[in-house]
Amino acid sequence: MAETKNIRELVDVIRSKNAGPYEITFDFIFKSFDIYEKVKASKVINERLIAELYDIAIEDVISVINYDQAKAIKATIVRPRSSGAVGETDVYGAQQHAPLLSIEVPWERSKYEED
Repeated sequence: MAETKNIRELVDVIRSKNAGPYEITFDFIFKSFDIYEKVKASKVINERLIAELYDIAIEDVISVINYDQAKAIKATIVRPRSSGAVGETDVYGAQQHAPLLSIEVPWERSKYEED
């Protein structure tokens, strides 16, 4: 059975925030460039996963982008309701990251990693 690591072990920051009134963006900022490269190569953070985690159509996932210089991955989705609309519960989009905390990343242990 393949080993996995939870995303929380691999990042310094997971956050959500507004990307305008009609979109929410999610940032994964990794602890090191090596970790970032492993996660990026696994392609586990993709449009399909984000759609499943947020129970939205894949068409509502605007993008999943790798930012090599920042050792980060950014995903952006259409907001279910525009920021500040009636019934909208998070005007800043800052409380929407919780589903991302369950992501499991395939992980092949290096011979140099400690137990």
